[in-house]
Amino acid sequence: MNALTQWHIDGCPGYRAIWPDWKNSTRVEDLPFLHVGVFKKRLWQTAGAGVRHQRVLKSSATSNAGNSRISLDERSSTLQAASSSSILRDALGGELRPLIVLDHAKSLLQRGETSARIAAALSLRPLASALHFVMAEDPAGPRLLWDQIAAVCAQHDHVRVYGFTWLLWQTWATAEIPDTVRQVLARTRIQFVHSGGWKKLEAQAVDRAAFDRRLIATGAPNSQVLDFYGLVEQVGVIFPLCPAGHRHIPRWALALTRDPWTLDCVREKPGMLQLMNTLSFGAPYHNVLTEDIGVLHSTPCPCGRAGPHFDLHGRIPKAEVRGCANV
Repeated sequence: MNALTQWHIDGCPGYRAIWPDWKNSTRVEDLPFLHVGVFKKRLWQTAGAGVRHQRVLKSSATSNAGNSRISLDERSSTLQAASSSSILRDALGGELRPLIVLDHAKSLLQRGETSARIAAALSLRPLASALHFVMAEDPAGPRLLWDQIAAVCAQHDHVRVYGFTWLLWQTWATAEIPDTVRQVLARTRIQFVHSGGWKKLEAQAVDRAAFDRRLIATGAPNSQVLDFYGLVEQVGVIFPLCPAGHRHIPRWALALTRDPWTLDCVREKPGMLQLMNTLSFGAPYHNVLTEDIGVLHSTPCPCGRAGPHFDLHGRIPKAEVRGCANV
């Protein structure tokens, strides 16, 4: 992380201006970091040998503060794709399955920019034998093309479905699914994968158990639901919920928790999550203080995975509401 921090200081004038006199840190908690909000203020980019900026990953803007915009370069994108693929393979298995995406196919066509929602769906592409976009273009609101979904499921006994959390709830879990389609789904093992968007469901008093139960009831036995947490400002490093209810940190990443008032590092009690990764060369989003609250654990997890893990407790009070996939 010292070398990566120096890389960004050398290649990003704005980053260098914040810490002009920084030298190597002997403790990881002393490494310089950026608050997540700065990525809404400007597009950060680092220049250096081998860095080719390709496109911008953009979150939605649910407040006047605007979008977060993350510059993605070829080298980082390759590493980040390998990272998300490895993490999801550990949670879902490595077999290739048809991937049903709750989005429009035209979402792929935005030149030079990628929305966070489509980027999250495409993180599953290495595990997909084929992609199927099943959202209808309906001015009245999101609606699924059930005939297409049934056609895919009729040909396969095991599929994966990705949707942003509130979309999966609204368009699938609580939808009036045609009886003929229900019969096909009931013969198909489905791995539902979702991320983000719990705030909308909290407003409807939908808890995780009810969410999972409604979805699993639409598929064949052994269907499952996987929730993963991630930020557009930490591309490629995602944190699926393990069977024991925790989120594990991969070897190429690190998490700290800080007291919201003093910013001192804390453990085993709630604090602001700070996320680091070694996969970010095109911009200084390798070390980001988030607005999310978590509890970091170093004790063994009952699921059997080794290493540190954390629990996510939501957004800090009065933090700006940041949707990240409604575009």
